[in-house]
Amino acid sequence: MKTTLDLRPAAWRKSSYSDGGDNNCVEVADGYTGIVPVRDSKTPAARPLTLAAVSWAVFVDGVKAGAAVHTFG
Repeated sequence: MKTTLDLRPAAWRKSSYSDGGDNNCVEVADGYTGIVPVRDSKTPAARPLTLAAVSWAVFVDGVKAGAAVHTFG
């Protein structure tokens, strides 16, 4: 059985690595066991990505280490 995660009560916070602008930020929601919901602040009504917490941790560690980050769009 597939369960849809209800993110309506999520408390979103902007990434500390975003450029500080209101429309160019990655937002994440904490408090979900095993996953990290991620969304683009430009489209808050769009369906967010849900990443495995371990995958998010690897991504964040890479950013902190200065790994190349590619943008698409």
